[in-house]
Amino acid sequence: TFKEIYSQFFPQGDSTTYAHFLFNAFDTDHNGSVSFEDFVMGLSILLRGTVQEKLKWAFNLYDINKDGYITKEEMLDIMKAIYDMMGKCTYPILKEDAPRQHVETFFQKMDKNKDGVVTIDEFIESCQKDENIMRSMQLFENVI
Repeated sequence: TFKEIYSQFFPQGDSTTYAHFLFNAFDTDHNGSVSFEDFVMGLSILLRGTVQEKLKWAFNLYDINKDGYITKEEMLDIMKAIYDMMGKCTYPILKEDAPRQHVETFFQKMDKNKDGVVTIDEFIESCQKDENIMRSMQLFENVI
């Protein structure tokens, strides 16, 4: 269902992998399904949660294996999924190494102690200091 929904928004790309990652972020009890309660709880956080709650939810999306750290490999998997979903018809044309460059920029900004992983604390602190991220966190606050 997630894939079908995202493929309607991004018909020129392949949303399969991103939909899978998003599904796993909503599947909070990791039982392989997203109940109505799981879905509403996730939406509630994204739409009405505090900045801290929204950032924790986003961290959970990027922390694919749920070990409490975002690795470069995890972030690269997410970035590739996003670029695949956007498709080849983007403007300006994206370079082949764009996902990897995005990951390097992310880690330069977020990995404060340069240990090769981003913790929840590093993620929240870095995001709260970034005006663009903070603005984007407020986009949906008045939707519902």
